[in-house]
Amino acid sequence: MNKSKILRGDVVKVIAGSHKGKVGPVVKLSKDKKRVYVEGIVAIKHAKPSQTDQEGGIREIPASIDASNVSLVDPKAKDNATRVGYKIADGKKVRIAKKSGTEVK
Repeated sequence: MNKSKILRGDVVKVIAGSHKGKVGPVVKLSKDKKRVYVEGIVAIKHAKPSQTDQEGGIREIPASIDASNVSLVDPKAKDNATRVGYKIADGKKVRIAKKSGTEVK
């Protein structure tokens, strides 16, 4: 299983793709940690009527984004995206924002 520097609850900015520039918290990570679900990013799909869904129509389905296409939002400078680094503080490994050096909670 891959280690991800982005965790559930982190506020991220989409840096590539059709949703580029959107910001939101991570709702869910996939099992292999390569795809993330960001709140507010949906794929709009057309659904045909079926036995269970008599109406059909346009549906908004939560869309997953590749983890490489999102970047953590710096806790200090809210608009800037930053990379994640690690630092040992009080004998514990903590995540820090590379741009500002502040701890990511």
